[in-house]
Amino acid sequence: MEHDEHLTADTANVLGPADAGPERRCVLTQAHGPRASLIRLAVGPDEQVAPDFNGKLPGRGAWIVADRAILDAAMTKGKLKGALARAFKSNALRLPEDLADQIAAGLERRALDRLGLENRAGNLIWGHERIGEAIIKGKIRLLIHAGDARPDGVGKLEAKRRGASPGTPSIVLPVGRDQLSMALGRENVVHAAISDAVSAARVMQALERWAAFNGGKVHKADDEDDEEQVAAAVAVAAAERH
Repeated sequence: MEHDEHLTADTANVLGPADAGPERRCVLTQAHGPRASLIRLAVGPDEQVAPDFNGKLPGRGAWIVADRAILDAAMTKGKLKGALARAFKSNALRLPEDLADQIAAGLERRALDRLGLENRAGNLIWGHERIGEAIIKGKIRLLIHAGDARPDGVGKLEAKRRGASPGTPSIVLPVGRDQLSMALGRENVVHAAISDAVSAARVMQALERWAAFNGGKVHKADDEDDEEQVAAAVAVAAAERH
């Protein structure tokens, strides 16, 4: 395959570590990466190409890196259709013009659904006071803020996290409280926390895959963050939603 500078960009940020699971090859960049960090494309009986997020649809599949910029460039130049024609051994494929939008929406839905699943499993804590108490007791493995959370509310929880559990990651979602509340089946959820380490890892994987596709990253707080940096992360998240 003829390589293109837009299609051979550094994909390390979206392919992830080499030991993260069975590897597959991106048909656009030829880069190898774990299945969890790529997107599988499948073809239906009507020759329509569609994303297969679970990687379980029958038939031959083709994998692409989870990077919207690379996908958009490939579609614009006709390289995706050619790559898929070779992968599926068919020239009759129907490639939807909104494929990138389908993938973006699907990754967002899966990330929010994952939060809902962990909530139903009893792994989430919500409510500013409850979360604050859990942080102090060392029971938090991941702290989550809605993208439209007030900086002062975020700052207070972050101060407790830095003081009592500085090694615990903290993230600002690229969606607001309405989407977070809907995902958890509750009203007006602005902050949430995960108390189980395995659950936290699952959520982070889904969030990072979603963010990577859109050319960004999950906004994380660390030991050096102060209130101004937290407010900046909230502002960035708000800008990304519009």
